[in-house]
Amino acid sequence: MTATDTYAAYAADADEPRFTDWLRERAEPAWTDAVTHPFARQLGDGTLPEDAYAAYLVQDYAFVDELVGTFGFAVGEAPGIDAKRPLVEFLETVTDEENDYFLRSFEALEVPESRWHDPEPTATTQAFLDLLGRAARQGGYAETLAVLVPAEWIYREWATAVADEYADPAADEPPSAGADLPFYYAEWIDLHAVPSFVDFVDWLRGQLDAVGPALSSRRQRRVETLFRRSVDLEVAFFDDALEQG
Repeated sequence: MTATDTYAAYAADADEPRFTDWLRERAEPAWTDAVTHPFARQLGDGTLPEDAYAAYLVQDYAFVDELVGTFGFAVGEAPGIDAKRPLVEFLETVTDEENDYFLRSFEALEVPESRWHDPEPTATTQAFLDLLGRAARQGGYAETLAVLVPAEWIYREWATAVADEYADPAADEPPSAGADLPFYYAEWIDLHAVPSFVDFVDWLRGQLDAVGPALSSRRQRRVETLFRRSVDLEVAFFDDALEQG
């Protein structure tokens, strides 16, 4: 079934309409392809070839710099200190804890600095970089969120699904990736399944839910286009990693 074309029509038929739920529905079937991608499944069960993961990390590291810049733009556009603070805290995590993860993983996977430092982006990575830049330059807070929300939400969805497979129902603690996985697989899953990240994605969705319904129909369509393009590129990004491995 095709998702409702306009948010107004969707909201009229929904008991508890959320702008981001409408965007997610509009992004199908690519959304499901992204959150259930073989890349994530193989990462979770430890069957992902290390060459594929190394190729993925190199390209993702190239992506991080532009992502940080786009989040920085969002900080400037966010409506007030209360909205800016979670974005700033997330930037601190990306530039500290996550950056440390990349460097440790490159070393463990024997990826030379000449390969990960200022790497040549693939066509998909370049398209993603261009999308991030365009969203920030040509729009406002809503357009920026339209790219950031799916980028983070997709990771939460696949990572929590993978972590849940390892969870002990009797344990009073959040799910975590299996101890039998290499740290560079397990930590990447856990980084996107920990409660702090889950909560941040919920908050980020809430920001777009708050501003989306008030946009003009023209801007809603622009936001939808950016959201769907981001989801399509996430699928292509995972595809590329498997092909390069």
